[in-house]
Order: sequence, then C-alpha cells, then structure tokens
Amino acid sequence: MAAPKALPRPVSQNRTPRLIRALRWTRLMLHLASGFLTLRFAWPRAGAERRHELAVRWAQDLLAILAIRVHPEGRPPPRGRKGAMIASNHVSWADIFAIASLRHTRFIAKSEIRDWPLAGWLAENSGTIFIRRARRHDTARINALVHDALAQGDCVGLFPEGTTTEGDRLLKFHSSLFEPAVANRARVYPVAVRYEHPDGAPLRAVAYVGDLSFAQSLGLIIRTRETVVRVAFAPPIEPGDLTRQQVAAEAHRRVATLLGLPTPGTAPATGGGRPAASP
Repeated sequence: MAAPKALPRPVSQNRTPRLIRALRWTRLMLHLASGFLTLRFAWPRAGAERRHELAVRWAQDLLAILAIRVHPEGRPPPRGRKGAMIASNHVSWADIFAIASLRHTRFIAKSEIRDWPLAGWLAENSGTIFIRRARRHDTARINALVHDALAQGDCVGLFPEGTTTEGDRLLKFHSSLFEPAVANRARVYPVAVRYEHPDGAPLRAVAYVGDLSFAQSLGLIIRTRETVVRVAFAPPIEPGDLTRQQVAAEAHRRVATLLGLPTPGTAPATGGGRPAASP
C-alpha cells in the first residue's frame, strides 16, 4: 500500500450538496438510535458469534451513511477461542469503525470518549476499554483488562502512537500496551489505515487532529461527497519469546512498510506534514 502522490484539487470537487448532508445527518441520528436499542435489548442476550455479526453490520451501515468505502487488504484476525491484538496507525475516530467493519474488535480508547453524547454510551456498552491518559499508573489496570479479554478469545485493538496524525507520518509505537499480547502469546496484527479521494489522492478532511472537536470532525466527513479508506492487514506477529519492545518495533516496521513511510534507521521523507496534536 504505497503512499500516492498528493495532487491539488478544488475544495468543491468532493463536497456533498446540502440536501444530501441533511439526509446524512437524519440517517445518522436514526442509526445511533438503532445502536442504542441493539445494545439495550439484543446485545446482552447474544453469544460471541451473534455479537460479531451485530457489531460488524452496525459499523458497515455507519460507514455507508457517511459515504466511506472500505477497501480491505490482507486478512483480519480469524474468529475463534484464541484472542488477537490489532495495532494500527491512528488518523481519525473513523479508524475504529473501518476496522470494526471487517472484524469485531474491542478497542482501547481515551476515557474522554465516554463523555460524548450517546456515542460514549454506545462505546462503553459495546466493550470499549477506556484508558485514563492523565494517570501514569493506569496502564496496569488496562493491561489486566486486556489480559482478560484476550484470554476470552476477544480481538483487542489499540493505537500505539497514542495520538492521531494526518496520515503522512508514523509516530513511535509505545510498547507498554503490548504486554498482554506477549503475556498471552496472542498474535499481533499490524494494520495500516489511509484515507483517500476516489481517485487515490490523499484525503486530509478525515484527520482528527489539533483543536478539532468531534462534532466538527463529523461535520467535515458528512460534507465530503465520498471517502475511500484502505485498511491493510500485515501478516501477524507471533510474540513467542519476543519482548514487548521487540513486538512494538516490528509492528511499527510493518505498518510503516504498508504506508510507504520511512522505517526506523532510514532517511525521513522530505516535505512532511505538520506535527500532530492529541485529539
């Protein structure tokens, strides 16, 4: 998945007409309501296979409403008794649903998401594992929760950069959250996510960076006529006797290769984008 060359384009070329935007907002509200009803009534009584179907379909329908087309590459973690971990670069909150549309995944997310209207409730009740980044010692609690999830055969997703970028760079992967995968000998699937215009040019409107609020970010996506997101799965890493630092470094290398970005020890590309800020 080599990075395409950026091409200048008129802003209005991929902008959604107002009537379509209004329709998308309406459908989105109805879809969020359907998620509430599903989690309230169907989810508690559903088994693992049924939950996978419900979660994948809901994510697929959400992306369809937002006119985000997923182009998968490679193989996602198979379902079964053995847990797996997904380690992805991070561009937008939409990354979660792009990956979840291919494989039901319990993501590790910042605790602030819990306060988002309705979306926070949906995330919490669908199994999201929230981390309090302001607390230095919260990693131990998260590792225990992830350990239990992997032991139950769940797929756990994390964004080891710890923040978002515009997709034109790959930050260091923090190794601490890879500890449960090493302890459980769970396979780690490196994943590369990239957003594009339909013609393959990079799309920056989806990036959730800087001082952008969730509502503003959602509005930008709804105003975009069509978005393509490429979700590429690299072959899994078998932890074996590797340390968490070694697993993190190898995951970073594989994601960088998928994105066509420099790997550690290589010369950086020229003309990189601006530094990313925490969402």
